[in-house]
Amino acid sequence: MKNPKPPTVRRSISAFRLAFVAIFAISAVLNLLMLTGPIFMLQVYDRVLASNSVPTLLALAGIAILLYLVSGMLDILRLRALNRIAMGVYARLSGPTFSVNLRMPILIGRAAAGVSPSRDLDAIRRFLGSPGPAAICDLPFMPFYFLIIFLFHPWMGILAVAGGAAIFVLVVLNEILSRTPSKQLSESSGLQSALMSTARRNAEAINAMGMGDSLGTRYSAAVERHYLRQQAVSDHGNLFSSIIKTLRLMLQSAMLGLGAYLVIYQEVSPGVMIASSIIMARALAPIEQAVSQWPAFVASRQATVRLDQALQACAQSAATAGLPAPTVDLRVEGLATAAPGSQAPFLQNVAFELKAGDGLGVVGASGSGKSSLARALVGVWPSMAGSIRLDGATLDQWSDGERGRFIGYLPQDVELFDGTVAENICRFSSEPDIDQILQAANAAGIHHMIAGLPDGYQTQIGDSGNFLSGGQRQRLGLARALYGNPFLLVLDEPNSNLDTLGERALTDALKAVRARGGIVIVIAHRPAALAAVNKTLMIQNGTQVQFGDRDEVLRKVVPANRVPAQRRQLDAV
Repeated sequence: MKNPKPPTVRRSISAFRLAFVAIFAISAVLNLLMLTGPIFMLQVYDRVLASNSVPTLLALAGIAILLYLVSGMLDILRLRALNRIAMGVYARLSGPTFSVNLRMPILIGRAAAGVSPSRDLDAIRRFLGSPGPAAICDLPFMPFYFLIIFLFHPWMGILAVAGGAAIFVLVVLNEILSRTPSKQLSESSGLQSALMSTARRNAEAINAMGMGDSLGTRYSAAVERHYLRQQAVSDHGNLFSSIIKTLRLMLQSAMLGLGAYLVIYQEVSPGVMIASSIIMARALAPIEQAVSQWPAFVASRQATVRLDQALQACAQSAATAGLPAPTVDLRVEGLATAAPGSQAPFLQNVAFELKAGDGLGVVGASGSGKSSLARALVGVWPSMAGSIRLDGATLDQWSDGERGRFIGYLPQDVELFDGTVAENICRFSSEPDIDQILQAANAAGIHHMIAGLPDGYQTQIGDSGNFLSGGQRQRLGLARALYGNPFLLVLDEPNSNLDTLGERALTDALKAVRARGGIVIVIAHRPAALAAVNKTLMIQNGTQVQFGDRDEVLRKVVPANRVPAQRRQLDAV
């Protein structure tokens, strides 16, 4: 099955090609109407003043006013069209960009900290909705103005072309010199935003341990670095903008001077002298405007490259259409995995098989690779070698959305989201199943706890669930993992914040999953978490060392004098 092409900025913009054709046509009419001023001045000097005709002056003024009004209306229409194109591109890419924001940390790990696809998309939107594209549409009409000046007099045309060529060289030089500073500015902006986001996310720990001043100093250094780069980019842009503006004014005066010289020798009329100066200014105005918009253009172009690369890198492979949810077994074959973006495996040589109704407890010292296994089993860490198969199919044969319907996951650090209790349990489904929500809450043993909240299942839990205790958050995370009766349930230290009552509810929930034919995998330090499993996997130093029946493995890995106590703990739950 062929992979669908991922969306790109260029394809999204090209969807509005007809609108851009219309904008270019409007620009053509606008540039014709820009001759209103020069022609009016030409007629006033050469016709009205020569004939002393007031009716002619009034007629010409009336026509000029009408043309100026039409020009103004077309300019408003062009800017509105560009703004709607910008919002249209933004709307097309906002969904894929949000998905990229979710997938990038999984694909490239820590390298994603300074990357912000949403900020890149916003930079593209701002430029598309600015006067920059309008100035670019006006640039192709420069030769048209130069041709008119040539028709007035060849020497005037030569001066205009020479001035245009000089400004073009300055534009190219500006482009070459602005690439690196603009890229550095974007990088410093990303790092500054990442630091602020991290600080907000860990505000409690920062305040409790007095880390605010130290992190504030670090953030101030990042701001200072960003400020210096912003200052360099601004100074660079202002320098070239001022040079080009000065050159344009000099050329306009030079055109007047040359025109006056030609008038003296009666080669052109005074009206031509004034008109050519105005046309010269009009021909060079789009360049000046384009240069003033150049930082935004460069930022947008770099953002387009980054966003297209991110969209391409995060494009999911095509899932097998109609592939049913697994119901039979889980097979892990020679698995090796590492953190996204890392080449050094955290875990390797893992192989085991579980049938429907099995429960596996994964034990080992801290840092041995247990959580790495959990992340690989649910598809958030890549398989560097080997495979993970459910009913014979690898995880990537299902899309993320389809895979989430038969996988439940409770990470070691429970992350809840700002919303209601019910929304968190049903994973913010657009079509929540009330019966499934209640079933998951009862399975996790928290229905009565939820009923005691101020608004029950509609209680707002705040950002990261900060209105709940640690144990409540963990049990709510368990209910979320149980939502929809998943076939594979992976829990990482699920009892770390639970009391005795909570541990018993956890054990009952895991036994219920196994009884209905699901597979349970529990990462555990405390023996009570193993009460509901029938198999155990032992990991040491990133490698599997034991796998088999729970009691048999525990006899091998637990000292003999501790086995009776271990059994008593398991039997007590």
